[in-house]
Amino acid sequence: MHVNIPFDNSFARLPATLFTRLDPTPVAAPRLLAWNTALAEELGIAGPPDAAVFAGNTVPDGAAPLAQAYAGHQFGGFSPSLGDGRALLLGEVVDRHGHRRDIQLKGSGPTPYSRAGDGRAWLGPVLREYTVSEAMHALGVPTTRALAAVATGEVIRRETDLPGAVLTRVAASHLRVGHFEYFAARGDKESLQALYDHAVARHDPEAANPLDFLNGVIARQSRLVAQWMGLGFIHGVMNTDNTSISGETIDYGPCAFMDAYHPDTVFSSIDRHGRYAWSNQPRILPWNMAKLASALLLLMPDPEAAIPAFTEAVHAMPDRIEAERLRVFAAKIGITTPRPEDGALIDDLLTLMQAGASDFTNTFRALPGNDAKDQIADREAFLDWTARWHDRLAEEPDPHSLMMRTNPAVIPRNHRVEQMIAAAVEGDMTPFETLAAALATPYDAPADDTLAAPPAQHEVVTATFCGT
Repeated sequence: MHVNIPFDNSFARLPATLFTRLDPTPVAAPRLLAWNTALAEELGIAGPPDAAVFAGNTVPDGAAPLAQAYAGHQFGGFSPSLGDGRALLLGEVVDRHGHRRDIQLKGSGPTPYSRAGDGRAWLGPVLREYTVSEAMHALGVPTTRALAAVATGEVIRRETDLPGAVLTRVAASHLRVGHFEYFAARGDKESLQALYDHAVARHDPEAANPLDFLNGVIARQSRLVAQWMGLGFIHGVMNTDNTSISGETIDYGPCAFMDAYHPDTVFSSIDRHGRYAWSNQPRILPWNMAKLASALLLLMPDPEAAIPAFTEAVHAMPDRIEAERLRVFAAKIGITTPRPEDGALIDDLLTLMQAGASDFTNTFRALPGNDAKDQIADREAFLDWTARWHDRLAEEPDPHSLMMRTNPAVIPRNHRVEQMIAAAVEGDMTPFETLAAALATPYDAPADDTLAAPPAQHEVVTATFCGT
């Protein structure tokens, strides 16, 4: 029995300027490493997982493989032609809930957008994205999902020879801010309009005009970044080509979760000036949305007259993001409906955490049991803070339950991810499977409590890499 995927490919019906049609490049010896059975059922995929399909050796019936064209601002500089350089959109399905989802192969070979790259991925980034994206889903954060990981039986040449792999990624769509920049930069209003119409139908069917659409993207992205902040998550490369229209987390390259809390934490090896540090993410998002606004202005009947309204939408973002951040962090300390003055309570706790390099995840997780004092260096100051906090919680109906379902017990800690990758390279998938099982229920204490522990000094990860 062959795998049956119920494709219905709307993007492939758009003008040819938006993509390049091509098949994936076959690999030497495809072997299934991981399969997301629950997600497959949700997508209506029937039949056993077929490594040949999810490595790109066999194009399934109904697929319409293509590489999407887009541009992007990368670390502030505009790259007019990027696109899917190592990925192919196999097609789309309408899932069991009536939602349209993309199915994409990542690491499937070169495309016209590869910019001299080999279009491949090695095992490490594939397992990192599989693990972290599924963890984010379990944590309740909008994200792309991982359907399959397949070993290719080929050697990938990077700094050294590494085992190749292909990830099958599922998304509400792979549309990015950079898609709109691509056509705006070329003055191709016809293609820009076709892209906009597709995006509206898919993500904002109630949007009456480009300003409504912009506000929809702003709202989704503002909620998303606030959720990242609440988990100590650092995307690492918040370029406009990595900023999704759907409001999903996308492109897990040098991403990481903080261990010791510091607002200026950076992990990405290519972020040398801290542009995408944890604390800068709420500041970068309005910058990215300004680029989307500039592109969408071209679709307005009178772009010049529309500038003030578009500018106002972007300028209102810092307050919107701060309101989302307050809501997220208030829940982390047991407050259901935050008041403006609760911001000081939250910030004072973060200041104490920073001063003592407290573990971000474990400090918040310890609050319901009053064990957070063990995470804070300045005990006296923490006791003062605790007294204020308890006074505030006296007004809350069930703060303990709120905190337990808001603060995870286990996250994909960087050292565990690196250990999992190292084992997989040697052929041992057990650490991957163990970590994935714990991350599937992140608000429950893991059976192996070492998975919740911060790294020992010799295990600390100081830099993460794109893996391309």
